[in-house]
Amino acid sequence: MKKIIPFVSDCDEESTLLWLRYLQDEMSEYDIVLFKNLSKSQKENADTAIVANPKPSDIFQLKNLKWVQSLWAGVEKLLLDIPYASFKIVRMIDPILAHTMADSVLAWTLYLHKNMPLYKKQQNQKIWKQHQELLPEEKNILVLGLGKLGLESVNKLRENGFCVLGWSRSKKEINGVITYHGEEGLHQALKNADIVVCLLPLTNQTINLLDKEKLNLLQPNTSIINFARGAIIDYDYLLEKLEKSELSHAVLDVFEKEPLDENSPLWNNENITILPHISAPTNMKSASKIASKNISDYYDKGTLPDFVDIKKGY
Repeated sequence: MKKIIPFVSDCDEESTLLWLRYLQDEMSEYDIVLFKNLSKSQKENADTAIVANPKPSDIFQLKNLKWVQSLWAGVEKLLLDIPYASFKIVRMIDPILAHTMADSVLAWTLYLHKNMPLYKKQQNQKIWKQHQELLPEEKNILVLGLGKLGLESVNKLRENGFCVLGWSRSKKEINGVITYHGEEGLHQALKNADIVVCLLPLTNQTINLLDKEKLNLLQPNTSIINFARGAIIDYDYLLEKLEKSELSHAVLDVFEKEPLDENSPLWNNENITILPHISAPTNMKSASKIASKNISDYYDKGTLPDFVDIKKGY
């Protein structure tokens, strides 16, 4: 009899079934079973599970869990829902995710660099006017967060000629990148940035990191790209700054509540580009391969993958 691996998902039915198919194809030596189809004994015997937006009430029924494999890179919701988990949490670390994010960072940096929002405004007003375009090396692109996603993005920007700045909470040195760290370093970096790209994890230290004080450090021609989490930036004050032309543009892909409410004033500002959380979607095929390897290594070799540091939040 094959070992049962619970799949605990609160995604929509179509996504859940698609995930189930990919996972089962990669893990034919196991039976991947949706939580709702588990028997009482199967729930009691489960020592690991694969999760995607799980309901805490479902997880609490798996009383003997040793660890869970999240299908997402960000696990802050899981940590918030289950703050004192007795099991380890393994986040999805997928090189393809980092490549995808770096491509998105470059694409939307170019969108801002090449004045595309301005030309869109001109089209709406039927205005024919060319604007001067600076060279990439004349633009300071500040990347907040120098983990795997940040490093991949930094390298992609450098390959395309941009002057790249980087900030992290602790000191890091990256060839060809001007790096800053700590509170004082963040202040200095923000003052020097033409485009700010946020790739930070959401932790107790990064909630509302870009508050009124920090946003006021930015120059009026500065733009923001947020591909991290909505709660890291004070969107209310950001909107106020944009409405007063005290910032240039914002590309927002993440929000505290998703989908973004249709009544949100963010929709209506022409200096904001709204994206439906598409900067770095998890690739089901590659993520299923990684989950398969982690679970097989655990049962075959007794090794547990690197897990989340609860205090750090990642």
